[in-house]
Amino acid sequence: MHALNKFLFRFFALGVAAYAAIGYAVLPLGALVGPEMKASFELRPAGIYMHVFASVFALALGPFQFSARLRERSRRLHRWLGRLYLGVGVLLGGLSGLYLSQYALGGIVAKLGFATLAVCWIGTGVAAYRAVRRGDIVSHRKWMVRNLALTLAAVSLRLYFPILAVAGVPFEVAYPLVAWLSWVPNLIVAERFHAVVRPVTGTGALLGRAEASRLESSPS
Repeated sequence: MHALNKFLFRFFALGVAAYAAIGYAVLPLGALVGPEMKASFELRPAGIYMHVFASVFALALGPFQFSARLRERSRRLHRWLGRLYLGVGVLLGGLSGLYLSQYALGGIVAKLGFATLAVCWIGTGVAAYRAVRRGDIVSHRKWMVRNLALTLAAVSLRLYFPILAVAGVPFEVAYPLVAWLSWVPNLIVAERFHAVVRPVTGTGALLGRAEASRLESSPS
């Protein structure tokens, strides 16, 4: 990534993580949303809190998983942060998101949009984990880019809503639209990223396979 892209990536990911963490830890449940959504939140607080704080976890850890400096300094730390990112952030966030999608406002279009996002979020995480376990570092990085693109749906959603509101789009139209708009363009950008980034070959790939061999032989 270029320096500006890295800065914006970390700024928005960590900014939204902090906003959600503070908003849901300090304020009453539903204080950040409208009355109808607040009523829905209050009916299923466990699901809401699990989804919010697991997603905060993923947003907070995600940027560090793409730090070349961190990988070079401590591959062990990189592995453990990755396990936490996938096992706590993505898995718990995705499962709770899938559960909550059936109660989404905006009808079947919104429900399907958020449900598909949850399934893809978990699925890309599983694919990334399986790739690194078999030593396919190139595929692992591609799946992680896709997965992080879906993690950033939490950011995109909060950018599109005010834009649509300023444009005069009513909430009942904007919400189902954002259920898809928050993540589909992100995946398109991720695929474009794959097309312009040189794959890992040579020594880097050999080191990745050696790392995977250690993972396979490790009891943890």
